[in-house]
Amino acid sequence: MVIEQVSVFVENKKGALSDILGILAEGKIDLRAISIADTNDFGILRMIVPDPGRALELFKSKGVTASKTAVTGCRLPDEPGALHKVLQTLCDAGISVEYIYAFITRKNEDAYVIVRVEDNDLAQSVLEKAGHTLISPNEVYGL
Repeated sequence: MVIEQVSVFVENKKGALSDILGILAEGKIDLRAISIADTNDFGILRMIVPDPGRALELFKSKGVTASKTAVTGCRLPDEPGALHKVLQTLCDAGISVEYIYAFITRKNEDAYVIVRVEDNDLAQSVLEKAGHTLISPNEVYGL
């Protein structure tokens, strides 16, 4: 039940991020979640979109370096300490988190977190056994 995240290499220059998001806009692909990590020269833009395969095709057709990455998503109460419980569950199982980003929606009272780990199957099993609610690709793409 992994979620496909689209990752895009973005030069750290004026207008580059706008250009990337313009490709999505042209393709009428909406964003569900977005995160960017940057250095002085470039950034990695990570996105959850309803149709990751189509987004990847669009980027590649425009000569943009992009890839899909498997990530795990978890729905949690939008309250203090909820994210800590999820991360502590992973930590207790010896699972290292490479990066994380979170978001909320207007659809319900919950928050969502996207977690990149080395072994999604193990992370999902551990989280489910601990009572955390995983989110399916259809759920997150449909937000």
